[in-house]
Amino acid sequence: MPWKECHVMDERLRFVARLLEGEKMAPLCTEFGISRKTGYKIYDRYKDCGVGAFSDRTRRPHRQANRLPAPIEATIVRLKREYPGWGAPKIREKLRQQFTGPHLPAISTVHAVLDRHGLVHRRRRRRSRATGTALSRPDQPNALWCADYKGEFMLGNRQYCYPLTITDFASRYLLTCEALSTTQEKFAFTVFERTFKEFGLPHSIRTDNGVPFASAHAIYGLSKLSVWWLRLGIQIERIKPGHPQENGRHERMHLTLKKEATKPAAPNVLQQQARFDAFLDRFNRERPHQALGMRVPADLYARSARAYRGLEDLAYPFHDQTIAVTHCGRICFKGRKVNLSHVFAGQAVGVTQVGERIWLVTFMQYDLGYFDDETCRLEPIENPFGPKVLPMCSE
Repeated sequence: MPWKECHVMDERLRFVARLLEGEKMAPLCTEFGISRKTGYKIYDRYKDCGVGAFSDRTRRPHRQANRLPAPIEATIVRLKREYPGWGAPKIREKLRQQFTGPHLPAISTVHAVLDRHGLVHRRRRRRSRATGTALSRPDQPNALWCADYKGEFMLGNRQYCYPLTITDFASRYLLTCEALSTTQEKFAFTVFERTFKEFGLPHSIRTDNGVPFASAHAIYGLSKLSVWWLRLGIQIERIKPGHPQENGRHERMHLTLKKEATKPAAPNVLQQQARFDAFLDRFNRERPHQALGMRVPADLYARSARAYRGLEDLAYPFHDQTIAVTHCGRICFKGRKVNLSHVFAGQAVGVTQVGERIWLVTFMQYDLGYFDDETCRLEPIENPFGPKVLPMCSE
């Protein structure tokens, strides 16, 4: 059996004591319920460190990637306050003289630390900055659309169905209810483009933080779909993780949809789509809503005045350079490659110099981060979008 119900340190001590008395490793490991590899590890630790080796060791890594040690960060801030005219390159050189070791921060990292502590004087530019706001509650059609996937369910042919739904917040008009076989981004693109062509563009779209609306591993949680919305001039709202009530009107519609169109499920996706189409028509034109004064959504909804015309080319007239992002999410700068994010593949970004050997990368009106021409590693600006991607306001 494994270590008995006593202190682990005592068991290790007993194990080593019996080894020192001459007992064999293999049968002793069997008795204590551990592998021979573990037994030799305990014995080797004892030979190297004595009795102190029997205490539990932390499994926390000795070094956390991308985390700057607190003394170095404090020194960066102190040096900037002592020498306010110094930029990141000079401060990094001073750090090199004071700290020896392999973990000297890059110039862009030093600049990001200074920016985080409010020690970078930014030149005013004719642009807007991203800022956080509360979730909006508009009362006009097309001011806010809500989108989500109703939970998947199995059809009669044992294939899963993932309904993608889009509603207008103010009127509760159900714009789209599409039976999909997956939540992959390319299918969502098709559904949204068709909806935009039919109803025009909203001012904002509210979603949760799931795929394909967001991407946990991309910069600032963006996805290719949400980047496309930004390109179309659509502002993005995201509810807090674990707070579906922040999209309550849409979730309430899902309960009605589940009850009236999926119980029981149709035999196949075509028949299920026919049920969704019938439900959409009833929901919009026949079913009275108490919150609307017993009117139907079709009485209140009107097509958006903003027509969908595709994407216009991006221009950065106030930046030093406009660069196209490669298919793998990089920008090529002075013969070097800077990793940005795959969600920007094919997009144009602006690059401008903001300090000595320090460059700022911007997408539309959003500042993404800094890099220096030594390491060419992007240092993202600390959470410019807040807990969700949010609309922009003027400085």
